[in-house]
Amino acid sequence: MKTRLDYTKLGTTLVAVAMLSVLMAFVAVPRSQADDRARCQQRTERAQAKLNDAIARFGGNSQQAINRWHQLNAAREQCWNQHHAWYSPTERQWHNERDWESHDRPGAERGPEHHDHDQDRH
Repeated sequence: MKTRLDYTKLGTTLVAVAMLSVLMAFVAVPRSQADDRARCQQRTERAQAKLNDAIARFGGNSQQAINRWHQLNAAREQCWNQHHAWYSPTERQWHNERDWESHDRPGAERGPEHHDHDQDRH
């Protein structure tokens, strides 16, 4: 009879451990996604700040600004690919449509006028 009691305790313990593991998995996944989204937001904010700095120092049509603008778009694209959303540092909000070109401000987030020619070469 003592062995049967030990198996019952062992079974109860295993069920409790399994339930706790499942619960921890459901808690850990959203936290991980939130951390990824926060890193994505920070990456976009840094890219925006570097673009603004390049525009202020070298002008909106400078090669430095063009390079930084491409980096901002790469950060947005990476966010979009990971989360199907992109972050606008100027509006301080997330967008669920892949429409950042229509939200760009002339001279800051919007690419230089000859950007369309750059894309023709790709």
